[in-house]
Amino acid sequence: MGSSVDHTSGEDTDISDSETEEYVEKAYEQLKNGKRQVKISDQAYTCPYCTTKKKRDFQYKDLLQHATSIGKSASQKRNPRDRTNHLALAKYLETDLPANAGPSNPPDEADALANHDHDEMFVWPWTGIVVNIPTYFKDGKYAGESGSKLRDQLAERGFNPTRVRPLWNYQGHSGTAIVEFHKDWSGFTNAMSFEKFYDANHHGRRNWLAENEMKTDLYGWVARGDDYILPNIVGENLRKIGDPRTLSDIMEEEARKTNKLVGNLTNVIEAKKMHLLEMETKFEETESSLQKLITEKDDLHQAYNEEIKKIATSAQDHYKKIFNDHEKLKFQLETQKRDLELRGQELMKRETHNEMERKKLAEDLEQNAVKNCSLQAAAEEQRKADEKVMKLAEEQTKEKEKLHKRIILLEKQLDAKQAVQLEIEQLRGKLNVVKHMGDEGDLEVLNKVDMLLKSMREKEGELEDLESLNQTLIVQERMKNDELQDARKEMVNGLKEWPIRSHISVKRMGELDSKPFHRAMKRKYSEAEADERATELCSLWEEYLRDPEWHPIKVVSINGKHEAIIDEDDEKLKDLKGTYGIEVHNAVTNALLEVNEYNPSGMYVTSELWNYNEGRRATLKEGVEVVLKEWKFNKRKRGMD
Repeated sequence: MGSSVDHTSGEDTDISDSETEEYVEKAYEQLKNGKRQVKISDQAYTCPYCTTKKKRDFQYKDLLQHATSIGKSASQKRNPRDRTNHLALAKYLETDLPANAGPSNPPDEADALANHDHDEMFVWPWTGIVVNIPTYFKDGKYAGESGSKLRDQLAERGFNPTRVRPLWNYQGHSGTAIVEFHKDWSGFTNAMSFEKFYDANHHGRRNWLAENEMKTDLYGWVARGDDYILPNIVGENLRKIGDPRTLSDIMEEEARKTNKLVGNLTNVIEAKKMHLLEMETKFEETESSLQKLITEKDDLHQAYNEEIKKIATSAQDHYKKIFNDHEKLKFQLETQKRDLELRGQELMKRETHNEMERKKLAEDLEQNAVKNCSLQAAAEEQRKADEKVMKLAEEQTKEKEKLHKRIILLEKQLDAKQAVQLEIEQLRGKLNVVKHMGDEGDLEVLNKVDMLLKSMREKEGELEDLESLNQTLIVQERMKNDELQDARKEMVNGLKEWPIRSHISVKRMGELDSKPFHRAMKRKYSEAEADERATELCSLWEEYLRDPEWHPIKVVSINGKHEAIIDEDDEKLKDLKGTYGIEVHNAVTNALLEVNEYNPSGMYVTSELWNYNEGRRATLKEGVEVVLKEWKFNKRKRGMD
């Protein structure tokens, strides 16, 4: 290679917009003149401007993506000279190398599998992970770009994802997305190209986990077994949609399916052969009959020719008559055509008039819609204000009831304390009387004084013991309650991991059931589009459920007890029920009631020990019984093995 200007030689000064095109042309001329080596072999290429990188060999398509992404990058880490060099490389690849670039088709199954260990654990169906998606804070939640937009961007790069699903939690958009590919080997090839693209730009999994690198732009990789077991939102979603499998397992399953298909096709071929033999027999019989028919046809054809000669003369006369009649009909059709054109012009004029009337009607409808929206917004604000007043009144009533109970308890304790204090005061009064009597020097009076003093000290000690006992009981009660709550939490966490099939299990209170959303969308859209729309609608209503400003629950008195019920007059719920049906409506209202009952302050999903047979909160004793029963069963099973 000849000497040329290197982007690492200290030329990191900024390049103005007017100089950018000039530098691109200079670098492009150097590439054309062979001063920079790009092509290593018929299938291997290298980037002459990234000499310090570990990965030097690229396929044509991967190198073009690498040059284009760096050339168009807006990152501050890239100096202007580096971007212009890569823009020139992209131009050189597109202009001068396509004819010699060789096949640009994606690698087949054998090529895709050759570079991977067959025992390596992947998440199947093939799934990719994209992190560091930009988010912004809006209305108390984090929001970001939709999955459809990111899917289109990946499709433009040739990765052909079937779906991109952003991951949401109670805080909103998590900045992470799941990329789904086709289940076949072409999907595996696209997934690995997706991973190579981000690896080539140093935005793969290893770069994301590196602590000494500054994280910019998107990072992506193919989900593997390590990602599947992560205790975060990515691992949770991977466990919902796929399973960890090795390439060997998937290839064996494909081989089994292929063998079964070959067997079925063999049976079909045998049946076709038998059918073919029957058809050959019928063909021979038909051929014999056909020879007889041909002989008869020749005789008939000869008679026909003689008849035709007789008819030809009369046919000429008949043709002249038809020609004359045709000319007459042609004249009549031209007259009718002119009449239709005039009629069409009149209809066009009427259509123009109708279009103007239609536009005017559309403007009136739009104005009415704006007015209706304003009225609905005002009504909604009034309803929210009324709900806040009602909620404040209910909270004040509950606080009064708690205060009243506390006062009664304190009064009882005060009465007991005052009774002991009264006895003490009575003893003190008797003591004073006896002291006055003691002035006379009576021995009996002095003995009474000693007895009264002793009794008064006992009563005072009894009062102190009562107060100490009361405080001890309060502390013990709080400690026992904390221990029970900690034990219940440990029980819930343990049952989450155990595969116990019992009526006592863990239930996620306030979690939205997505199945009714999928069934509702399948009635309106195709299979592929229904899943995506159902996921988006379910995510939207999960945000509504976590919105503290939206609380369509009212408290009513039933048989003297206050109970929380759904406000059926809520506009959002009425619109949901009318648009998507009662199943979707019930799924939302059930989640609302659960989160209002079990976590009204946090308004997010919580795990609870649940008795599914009786539809209530299970006791700690019931949970312990289930765990012991499962433990004994597993112990007996291990003993039998």
